[in-house]
Amino acid sequence: MLSEWLVKEIDEVPEFGAFAGVDELHRRLRAVASAYPEITSLRRVGTSRQGEPLLCLSLDGDADLPVALVFGLPHPNEPIGGLTALHLAERLCADAGLRERLGHRWEIITCIDPDGLRLNEGWLAGPFTRQHYARNFYRPAGGDQVEWTFPLDYKDAYFDAALPETQALMRLIDQHRPSLVCSLHNSELGGVYYYLNRAEPALYPVLQQIPEALGLPLDRGEPEGPHLDRLADAIFRGSSIRRAVDRIIAEGGTWPGRSGDNTASYAQRYGSLTLISELPHWQDPATADETPSAVSYASALARKGRDLAELQAVLRHGLDAVEGFLMAPDSPFWRATRFFTAYLSGAAESAQLRGEAAEARRPATVAEVASLEGDVHCFRLRYAGILLRALDGELAVGNVRASVRQARDTVSEHYERWLAEDAAVEGYEVIPIRSLVATQYAATIAAAEHLTRSERPAS
Repeated sequence: MLSEWLVKEIDEVPEFGAFAGVDELHRRLRAVASAYPEITSLRRVGTSRQGEPLLCLSLDGDADLPVALVFGLPHPNEPIGGLTALHLAERLCADAGLRERLGHRWEIITCIDPDGLRLNEGWLAGPFTRQHYARNFYRPAGGDQVEWTFPLDYKDAYFDAALPETQALMRLIDQHRPSLVCSLHNSELGGVYYYLNRAEPALYPVLQQIPEALGLPLDRGEPEGPHLDRLADAIFRGSSIRRAVDRIIAEGGTWPGRSGDNTASYAQRYGSLTLISELPHWQDPATADETPSAVSYASALARKGRDLAELQAVLRHGLDAVEGFLMAPDSPFWRATRFFTAYLSGAAESAQLRGEAAEARRPATVAEVASLEGDVHCFRLRYAGILLRALDGELAVGNVRASVRQARDTVSEHYERWLAEDAAVEGYEVIPIRSLVATQYAATIAAAEHLTRSERPAS
């Protein structure tokens, strides 16, 4: 059972009709600072690549208290965290008792990637259909992602092109040496899961019970990467990318060098606990079902590999048809398309190789089948949709070459088929925004209270 105080905090979360864009997040954060000038300060901690301010709200407190750093939009297609960070700021300011219970000073950023969020604002107010979402979706290339551009110097892996937004986080982490770092993410399909950078067994039951109290399933399907350690049901160890480097080298490969390390790795030098809460927009109850399916794990992986290879071929053909003839070749959409085209090649090969392994000769669980198929649907709609936006952008600036028009028609034909296949899946259900924010907010304050309680002497 969840603690009474945590249930009360969940009940305090209001209803939301839409996600917030950059201007609304900034306006409302400024309003919080104006309403509570005696306990807050709002400052600019950096500047985005396209000149947007990066705003951080600081809540004053005893200088001896540890710091909690919370930031939304580490990936700009993940807007739940903007509302979560904003609600957190409002509740902390309004309730001195809550601040005392949580025992931290707080640094809160509602949006760490405003440039990228603006490229997603077409879907933030709904309608929350899969098609509307996909057609207005943007996710940056690896080297343009705030979460994955921390410095890396390990074996043959080297990355030093930290983005201005990433550098702002690095300065805050170096300045405050936080006890807790919460990078507010969300996924797309399935159920709720978390990453922790270290084992915290006493926290696991609370994190698992929070979504269940709000009617959301835990995700018991495939982890995002086969190398991830499962700490508990729907809780994985989130650590440095160095482990992935080791795996690639062990398999005879080389690090592609398209991105760097992550927040958890950078904050680890100060002993920070890093919590990443991943919540979907659409729940799929099948991802919580661990009963055996009629499908072998090997065949489910092989199918994913074939489907991703097909998607990669469509993206590659579209790129090859127009490269060298683009008017805006360095747009975020083209950078993302090049990155994900290369990424999908490796993802397809990895799924196929895993399907050939002896340990894959077993029945797949219902959750595993659902999450493997869900990945395919997500990647098709996401990455082919970004390519379509790139091609539409060329047409919009007057690039009406036959190659651009023909590539657009070809990709669109595949895309319409993939949209129809996605729409035919039964079980996907839109999750109310309030449930998502309440889950992420409760996980954040539960982690802070957990740290405070574990550090206080027993009475």
